Amino acid sequence: VTRESLAREIVTSKAVASPCINVCQMNPKTGLCLGCSRTLDEIAGWLDFSDARKREILAQIEKRS
Repeated sequence: VTRESLAREIVTSKAVASPCINVCQMNPKTGLCLGCSRTLDEIAGWLDFSDARKREILAQIEKRS
């Protein structure tokens, strides 16, 4: 990762909103939240993830549905 790519990410990105809908219950069979379809690691790390990583997770959530 270069400074230029980081700067481009900051300039071109808008804050990526959390997919949380306040239905926070984990499905023990899938390991996914019933509300947002994220894993516990994805939920716990959301605030620290880059916008690019958040977008990757959102794309994965769409495939999970």
